[in-house]
Amino acid sequence: MNKSNKAFSWIYDVKGNEGSLFFILGMCALEGEDIAMRHAEFLKNLSVKMGFKFIFKAAFDKANRLSVTGGRGVGLEASLAIFEKIRRECDVPILTDVHEASQVWQIAEVVDVLQIPAMLCRQTDLVVAAAQTGKPVHLKKGQFLAPSNMPSIANKAVAEGNNHIWLCERGTTFGYHDLVVDFRSFATMKTTGFPVVFDVTHSVQRPGAMGTSTGGDRHFVPPLAVSAVAQGIAGIFMEVHEHPEKAVSDGPNSVRLSDLEALIGYLQDLDAWTKARTIPTCP
Repeated sequence: MNKSNKAFSWIYDVKGNEGSLFFILGMCALEGEDIAMRHAEFLKNLSVKMGFKFIFKAAFDKANRLSVTGGRGVGLEASLAIFEKIRRECDVPILTDVHEASQVWQIAEVVDVLQIPAMLCRQTDLVVAAAQTGKPVHLKKGQFLAPSNMPSIANKAVAEGNNHIWLCERGTTFGYHDLVVDFRSFATMKTTGFPVVFDVTHSVQRPGAMGTSTGGDRHFVPPLAVSAVAQGIAGIFMEVHEHPEKAVSDGPNSVRLSDLEALIGYLQDLDAWTKARTIPTCP
C-alpha cells in the first residue's frame, strides 16, 4: 500500500475556491471489483479527454441505511483491495467515507481524501481522527445544520494541525421526504476561506420517499449544479452509474455515465467564465 501523504499532490494545493473546478465522481457504494474498475477507467479517460481534475469516490459501507435490507456495499476489507487497485492502475486519488474513529488509520493507508458523512459531521472523535492523518478531509454539512455552523466543525480539524479541509453543501431537510438547497450557503461557507464543494446528487435525494429506501430526482442535477458553479466554488461531487436503475444505492439521483460528458463540459465552461470575473457585491 502507498502510505505517502503527498501522492496526487494537487489535492493538497486546493486552498480556496479560485482554481479550476475539480470533480468528485463515482458510485454511491462499491458493488464489486469489475464494475468499480469499469467506472474508474471510464471516468479517468473522460478526465484526460476533457482536462479536469478528478477524484474517484465510492463508499465501502453504506452504514446509515433506512432499512436492514438496504444495500451496504462489499465491506471494508474487500473495498480496501479494490481502492488500492483503482488507485494504482487508474492513477487517480480516492475518496471514501469514514464512520468510526477506529477505522480511520486503516482506511487512510489506501485512500487520499477522507469524507465525514453529513449525519456524522458533529462527531468530534471522528473528525479529529480523520484530521490527524494529515490527509484532506471532506466535511459534509449535516442536513440539520446551518452553513454558519460549519466553521466550528472545520476548526476541530484545524486544531489538529490539518489545514486541508473542504466544506461540502448537500442540501437541508425540508419537511418530510425532501431536501432543499439554500444557495446562500455557498457565499456563507466561502467566507471561511475553505474550499467549498457541492454534492449535487445527494441534494436531489428524497430521503425515505420509497418506503424502505431513498428516492431522488436526477433531472434536477444540471440546474442545481449550474447555479452552484456560477457562485465560483471549488468542486462538484456527483454520484454516477452506468445503469442507475440497477445501482445498489442512490440510483434515482445518480447521473448516467452517458450523460456526464455534456454536463461536465457545460460546468467547465461556466466555471472558467465565472472565475474570470469578480462577482458583484451589494454591501
